[in-house]
Amino acid sequence: MSAPRGKAASPFRQPKAVWAVAFACVISFMGIGLVDPILPALAENLDATPSQVSLLFSSYLIVTAVAMLFVGWVSSRIGAKRTLVTGLAVIVVFAALAGATDSINGIVGFRAGWGLGNALFIATSLAVIVASASGGFSGAIILYETALGLGIAVGPLLGGELGGISWRGPFFGVAALMAVALIATLALVPDLPRPKKVTSPLAPLKALRHRGLLTMGIMALLYNWGFFTMLGYAPYPMELDAHELGLVFTAWGLLVAAFSVFFAPRLQARWGTAPVLYANLLGLGIVMAVIAAGVADPTTVIVAVVVSGAFIGINNTLTTQAVMLVSPVERPVASSAYGFLRFIGGGLAPYVAGKLADATDLSVPFYLGAATFLLAIPVLASGHRLLRRAETDTGEGESVPPTLTPVGTPVPAGAPPVVVAVGAHPGAAAVVDAAARLARDTGSPLEVVHVRQTAVVEEQAADTETEAEARAAVTAHLDRLVGLGVAATGQILTGVGDHAAAGRALARHAAEVGARTVAVGRSPRGPLTQFADGSFTSALTHTATCTVVLVDPDEEPRPLTARSLTELRTEAR
Repeated sequence: MSAPRGKAASPFRQPKAVWAVAFACVISFMGIGLVDPILPALAENLDATPSQVSLLFSSYLIVTAVAMLFVGWVSSRIGAKRTLVTGLAVIVVFAALAGATDSINGIVGFRAGWGLGNALFIATSLAVIVASASGGFSGAIILYETALGLGIAVGPLLGGELGGISWRGPFFGVAALMAVALIATLALVPDLPRPKKVTSPLAPLKALRHRGLLTMGIMALLYNWGFFTMLGYAPYPMELDAHELGLVFTAWGLLVAAFSVFFAPRLQARWGTAPVLYANLLGLGIVMAVIAAGVADPTTVIVAVVVSGAFIGINNTLTTQAVMLVSPVERPVASSAYGFLRFIGGGLAPYVAGKLADATDLSVPFYLGAATFLLAIPVLASGHRLLRRAETDTGEGESVPPTLTPVGTPVPAGAPPVVVAVGAHPGAAAVVDAAARLARDTGSPLEVVHVRQTAVVEEQAADTETEAEARAAVTAHLDRLVGLGVAATGQILTGVGDHAAAGRALARHAAEVGARTVAVGRSPRGPLTQFADGSFTSALTHTATCTVVLVDPDEEPRPLTARSLTELRTEAR
């Protein structure tokens, strides 16, 4: 929204503190995939059954689920950095202990401790990266998404290589790498201010009273039941060694990362969240049924698991977006409530699958997994109206109505104003100044609308700036405009669920104030993202009743229409 063309800072030009946490994120996201290639080796070397080995998933995920209810309260009391450091330290200790033990029961127990550390870490990592980043939140989110994709893709490969040496290798490897991340975090990440408001430990459970959040949470529980059934049991019928399993799950992880970051947003923009999720869950049900029917053929299982990565990548992204769209509570609270149900499903599935496999045969858990994927479809359909309204309404239909907070002295009524939308980015001043020239040329006052956005990646959500920081940014713009002789006032737009909701909210506001023009600058995330269907700029352009223009400090304002949005996307390719 606010970066001038050619002057956007690289998302990878960040302080050392951000790199320290990003490195820890990569190792954390390796988590599940790192262990998957050694599951058969654990069963063989520790004289354990597959159902016993599956408990290392159950203990890890169930503890993570329960801890998700309290990490917000912990973080609000001791601060984000201390919570993050505590999580890293717990992971280092319990990963090392898991590698040192000689029994499957010991690994299962120490994985539970690992799950506690994981919950403390993942609940605060995004917020710490956003708070520590330079050049606005967009670069921080790109870096976080990069860490996510890298961890998912590289985890199985590293797990396979270390597991080929010894089944203890992945555990000791995580402990060593996380120890490096812990030292770097302690040394490089500054203390961050504690939130003014202490989060209640009961807030996530109370949030589940809201129908939309509960519906999406149950859908995520069913989805994760099928997902972790596959992840926990698919390695056995493949009949591969640790190295080969690492390569298979690396291919799977690459598809997860690619479809999560690149394809899911485009499918969502083209078809909408709910229709894509319906088709995706159906696809996962079919893939899981193929695994069940072909469980005796390793090639069938291998191909089906790799293909499932595409569906899982899409689902991971869009499920979180759906939760944030319909949640009538604060984003971090919604994340905790959703994470609780999501991880509970993932934790119970391997345990139940193990009991079923022992009592029947290995195909039965996969058939049950296919059924849970398909059952998630009617659950999602029961909340379809809520989700669709949140995505498309231009009136009061947003689940969390955006609010506008005035900043500065209102300008006298008279000429229709020019409204300019900016975000927290170094290029925002140049965009405001370009809009100021447009206002001066038309004899109009200028209204600066600063959009506070919520960062949402996977199951995590974080506010990108405080209200005080947003107010300070608007005040700085207004003070500068006084020197330019432009009559101006400001607004802070907050409480939006996604970028499109912010665009629709701004369009409604522009109509209410009788705006002559709404101006936006170029996004630091690039033209393909900025001008895609479902983006802030696209929603604003399609909803606004006045002219919308793209302002650039070095060029004439460019009117935005449906046709010009298509042209801008084409030019960027």
